[in-house]
Amino acid sequence: MTTGATEATAEFEAHRPRLFSLAYRMLGSASEAEDVVQDTYLRWSAADPAAVRIPVAWLTKVMTNLCINRLTSARAQRELYVGPWLPEPVLTHTATNTLDPLETVEQRESVSLALLTLMERLTPAERAVFVLREAFGHTHREIAEAVGIDEAHSRQLHRRAREQLGHPRRHFDVDDTQHRRIVERFFAAALQGDLAALEQLLSADVIAWADGGGRATAARRPITGREKVLRYVLGLSARPEAAHIRFDFAEVNGTPAVTIFTGSTLLSIVVPEVRDGLIHAVRTVLNPDKLAYAGRQLGG
Repeated sequence: MTTGATEATAEFEAHRPRLFSLAYRMLGSASEAEDVVQDTYLRWSAADPAAVRIPVAWLTKVMTNLCINRLTSARAQRELYVGPWLPEPVLTHTATNTLDPLETVEQRESVSLALLTLMERLTPAERAVFVLREAFGHTHREIAEAVGIDEAHSRQLHRRAREQLGHPRRHFDVDDTQHRRIVERFFAAALQGDLAALEQLLSADVIAWADGGGRATAARRPITGREKVLRYVLGLSARPEAAHIRFDFAEVNGTPAVTIFTGSTLLSIVVPEVRDGLIHAVRTVLNPDKLAYAGRQLGG
């Protein structure tokens, strides 16, 4: 490898974490984000260095457009997906966290499963503008250059994206300690079959989603309302295999969650959404394809 090639590789590797973080927010898939980062590297290694004035801007533009292309083709695939579609969960409170920056409420919100799911409503261009603006703080001039539009159009797409998302309520206003305590109480009550405790923890309009993708047994439709979710949770905890699972608490996509194992195999990741001291949503990922990245983070 020549000195120039070595320097180019080092330059790219310095930006790799940011590129993965951007691609994940754009796609909601860690495995696809890894693929897009690799595609970006191939284009970077083949580029004429003299044509790259500002590396980070060049890489952001290439990455963004690769993601837009993927999102365009993904829409048709999502329509054929079996059951509810949820983003791939990523552990964020580990030495292998790949979703920085997560310093601000807005940045943590931008990787929440709730917002990533809502962003499926957006067009690819709207999503690109929203992520670049909200998660990475780019100016509309920078975004326009990355997406290939003018500044006025960037502002319009950003405004439209915020309207489409309905200004979702913050999921990170709850103190982390309180949030985890509620999640711990929820799982303890579920495992013990404690109906009264579960009733106190679930909001009246709670919704439960389970993403099995046809690869694992899961509810094919969202379960809505406290009574139905109670029956669903108690039904799961009453299964014979429930006696053989173990669970650990973790931070997933910036929020307290639970990883569930059978032996050494990651079986599912459950992410309760807590607001005002109650659980308003429960998102469970069981599709083994979507658990592969988190499994590697856990050393599996």
